[in-house]
Amino acid sequence: MKLISWNVNGIRAVAKKWFLEFFDTEKPDVLGIQETKAFSHQIGPELLHPGGYFTTRHAGERPGYAGTALFCKEQPDQQQVVFDGFQKFHEDGRITEVHYQGYTILNIYFPNGGTRANGQEMLTYKLKFYDELAQYLIPKKEAGEKIILMGDFNICHTEIDIARPEANKDSIGFKPIERKRIGDFMQEVGLVDVFRHFHPEKVDEYTWWSYRGGARFRNVGRRIDYMMVCESLIDKVTSFRHRQDIMGSDHCPVEMVIE
Repeated sequence: MKLISWNVNGIRAVAKKWFLEFFDTEKPDVLGIQETKAFSHQIGPELLHPGGYFTTRHAGERPGYAGTALFCKEQPDQQQVVFDGFQKFHEDGRITEVHYQGYTILNIYFPNGGTRANGQEMLTYKLKFYDELAQYLIPKKEAGEKIILMGDFNICHTEIDIARPEANKDSIGFKPIERKRIGDFMQEVGLVDVFRHFHPEKVDEYTWWSYRGGARFRNVGRRIDYMMVCESLIDKVTSFRHRQDIMGSDHCPVEMVIE
């Protein structure tokens, strides 16, 4: 099963490039995208069900902000965008979930954590989102579900996940409290960061680059897009790669193949 996760930074924007052709060339079994930034009525049918894929969408409440979608080649056994008791999952359409061929797959756009234009502090909100997600996932883990998480986690876990760590030590996405939270989160839920499992010491391997100053060309970036699997699945992963060859967003897709 081939899974791809990609923060497209606006589905309407990436559709003007080659998003639709992406399905024909890559043929993912499951594609999760983040930051769709569109309501259903704002996009045409070719984006609602591209290439005949089954679509699960979760739009936010604010126009042009956040939102997630999952595209499955085969119809999911179950899909979910309503999470009773977890309001933060809904406020910006941050999670889409499907049950597919025995797996529970969650596609997530985590809060950035920076201060909003209106002055609202969001780091506390971000950390609480991680808290709620752990509360949601732990019962699934205890029930023996095969869990896969994909998405934009908006945190660089270690110093080798970011260019110029010293200069960024107090920046959102790399603060010590954030780095500790993502590490604790993986331990609490029993998740493995697939890339780091296969490449524990690899450096200069990023998934996001600022549009400013030719950052992507100079590879001044951050690794904030992850695939995580429950510990029982890691031995079933046959390949993983960052698709830095694919343009169209300030993020590159991440791709995993699992038995």
